[in-house]
Amino acid sequence: MAVFFYGRNQFGFGKEGIAVMKISRPVFRKALIETHYIKGPYGDQLRRIRVLLPKDFDRRKKRRYPVVYLHDGQNLFFDGESFSGRSWGLISLQKKRSIPDLIFVGIDNLGEKRLDEYAPWKLDDESRGGWGDLYGQWLVDQVKPLIDRLYPTLSGPEHSLLAGSSLGGLISAYIGTKYSHIFGSLGIFSLASWVSEGAFLDYVDKNPLAPTTRVYIMVGTQEGHEGEELYSGQDLSRVYIKSSLNYYEFLLDQGQDPDRLCLRVINGGRHNEDFWARHFGEFLVHSFDE
Repeated sequence: MAVFFYGRNQFGFGKEGIAVMKISRPVFRKALIETHYIKGPYGDQLRRIRVLLPKDFDRRKKRRYPVVYLHDGQNLFFDGESFSGRSWGLISLQKKRSIPDLIFVGIDNLGEKRLDEYAPWKLDDESRGGWGDLYGQWLVDQVKPLIDRLYPTLSGPEHSLLAGSSLGGLISAYIGTKYSHIFGSLGIFSLASWVSEGAFLDYVDKNPLAPTTRVYIMVGTQEGHEGEELYSGQDLSRVYIKSSLNYYEFLLDQGQDPDRLCLRVINGGRHNEDFWARHFGEFLVHSFDE
C-alpha cells in the first residue's frame, strides 16, 4: 500500500516538517487508494486520511478534479471496516457513468471521541462535545491545503464538496456554514443537530451561507432505534426529520436559492450506511447540476 506520514512520527521531521514513507500503491479492483497519516488537531496523534483517485487517474496528465471531503473515513470504502458492516461503497459508486470523475478524501473519525470531535458545542451536561471548531479549522488549514498540494485538484469552492452523516452531518453543516467561501456544496445525511439544536440553529441564522452554496439534505422516516431512544428519551425518528426540516427552513428564510437546495425525506429510511450509500450519488448529481 501507499503510506505517507506528515508531522511528528517515528521518522522525525523531513523537508518542511514532513516525513514520508512510501511503499507502493494499493489497487482494489482497479481502484487506486493512497493513505496518508497527518498530525491531528489535538496533541501528537496521527490521523489516517485516505484518498480514492478517479478512474484512469494519471499524474502525467494535466487534468484537474473536484474533491469530495468526507468524515467517518472508516465507513466509506470497505464493508469489513465499516461500523455497520456495510460501507458507503465509494469504490463501486466511482465506476458509474452518471458520476463525474472526482477525488474522494476520507478522514477517519476519532473512535470513542467521535461525539466530542463532531459536536461543535458542549452538550447539555458539559461532559461531551465542543471540539468541532478545532476539527473544522484543522480540516481547512491542514487537510485541504495538503490535498491541493499533492493532487491535481480544482480547489475553488464550486469544486470542493463536504459531506457526512448523523454527527458527521452536523459537523459538515457547521464547517460548511463557517467556511462557505471554501466548500461550495454540502451533503447533510440524517442530520444529528438535535444534540444541540438551539445552538446549531442560532449559528446558522447568524452566519448565512454564500448565495452560491448547494445543499443536499436527506433523512429517513425510521432513523431512531431503541438503544438511542432509551438514552435520549425522545422519538428519534421524529427528531431527525424535524432537525432536517428546521435546517432546510432556516436556509430558505436566509434567502438561499431553492434550486440550490434539495430536501429528501425517504419513507422507511434507516440510520445506517446502507441507506446513506444508496442516496449518496444523488448528492453528487445535485452538486454539479447546472
